[in-house]
Amino acid sequence: MEEILFDEILCEIFTRLPSSSSSSSISSSLPSFESVPLVSKRWLRLYRASKTSMSLKFSPHDTSVITLLPSILNNHPSLSSLSISRGFTINTKIITTPIRSDVESLKAETIFNDELISIISSCCLNLRNLCFLINPVSSSSLVPLSTSLSLTSLSIEVWKPQNSDFTWIALFSSLKELSIHVCSTSSPAFDSYPRSKPNPEVVELGLESISLFGIEPDDNDVTWLWKCCRKLKKLSLRSCGSIGEIEFFGLCLENLEEIELRTCRSIVDVVLLKVSEICESLKSLLIHDGGSKDGLVCFMNNARCYDTLERLDLRLPMDLTDDHLVSLAANFKCLSSISLTSCIFVTGFSLKALALSFSSSLEELSLLSCNAIERERGLLATIGQHLGRLRKLDLTRNEWLFDKEVVSMLASCNGLVEVVLRECKHLTGAVLVALNKNCVKLKTLDVLSCPLIEPDDVEGFVMKTQCLKKLVVEENQITEAIVKLASSKLIETVVFPSLVW
Repeated sequence: MEEILFDEILCEIFTRLPSSSSSSSISSSLPSFESVPLVSKRWLRLYRASKTSMSLKFSPHDTSVITLLPSILNNHPSLSSLSISRGFTINTKIITTPIRSDVESLKAETIFNDELISIISSCCLNLRNLCFLINPVSSSSLVPLSTSLSLTSLSIEVWKPQNSDFTWIALFSSLKELSIHVCSTSSPAFDSYPRSKPNPEVVELGLESISLFGIEPDDNDVTWLWKCCRKLKKLSLRSCGSIGEIEFFGLCLENLEEIELRTCRSIVDVVLLKVSEICESLKSLLIHDGGSKDGLVCFMNNARCYDTLERLDLRLPMDLTDDHLVSLAANFKCLSSISLTSCIFVTGFSLKALALSFSSSLEELSLLSCNAIERERGLLATIGQHLGRLRKLDLTRNEWLFDKEVVSMLASCNGLVEVVLRECKHLTGAVLVALNKNCVKLKTLDVLSCPLIEPDDVEGFVMKTQCLKKLVVEENQITEAIVKLASSKLIETVVFPSLVW
């Protein structure tokens, strides 16, 4: 009995250990969760029993996985989250794949997928979150998952032949989050695939988050999804050319709190129109790489979420103008986070209007590759005078930004807890001195790819900083002495390989 209790205590301790970083070196004397199984066979068993998430990568052509995977999964009975994606095989033997026709390849792929899904369904009974991105799957292959597991989150690539639909989603009654990368196909291998019904039955789905990638311009089958999702809180569309029948798209927007549009230029107009008309509780809007000047004007001037929108993230080099931001400043009330990337046609006039309008609410500001702050001297200082509540500042990739501009802004923004200056190539150690002087609450600093900031500058900063918890630098900006100094002050040091400029 005591041994069982001791095992449970050990498992609890293991789950509280920090995880080692996959892409950085962290100055910490604490053991990591991944080092636990190296101690003994007993600890290895307990480590496996306490592990709740796993990520696997392997070649989609490595059939040895079918033999090895059951043993791996059975050794981890507590898995609630599993990610399987494409990677390189670890087999030292050269895997030769015979030349096949497209039909034969798809059939072989389907068999492989079916076997993997069958293994997951039988071995991971506690699974709740599944990311299956090893191959595109057919909807019929997903049936074992729906019958054996109560998944709440599913991320997959799905083959979608012409005239097929999304009604298979109804099989997953517990699903809350769904991410689908649609792979359209007209291959004869799918000739026997079930076709969509003229009027598929509308059911109530419990989905709260949907992410769709690759909906074709002439695909109206997604309409069924909008009819069934009345509880949707987050919608993400990427590289989508259609939203189906427009009048039904609005059905899923009533409770929407977050929407993301990436490379969706052909539909962004109608989406923004519907969001403006229907969404009264929208809190976050992201539009990247494909906007519409008219759609933005409609949203900025007519949106019903003017008193709820908190986060705005725009990366629209050819579409965003001063007029849009001035309208935003005039009509919205409580933005706490603004991110603008590559805003070529934006000037200091509209940025000042934003700072003045949201001086009492703005806590996060990101101006990435922003021509205006590089071109207009004193602009950052002026903006900073209105942003006393600012907590996070990101000025990444402003290569022609100089010390004087940043130092002047820091004099007014003394409440900053996170500053990112990545790829600001003309900044020097003078900025670090200003940070220590004005931003005593600073917890995170990123100066990666700032070649003029030298090890002596970093050492002086680390020595005097009071609250810093994380420092991101390059190898040539740091020494072993700085790492030891940071470790003694419990500062996590993330070090990336140096780049040659």
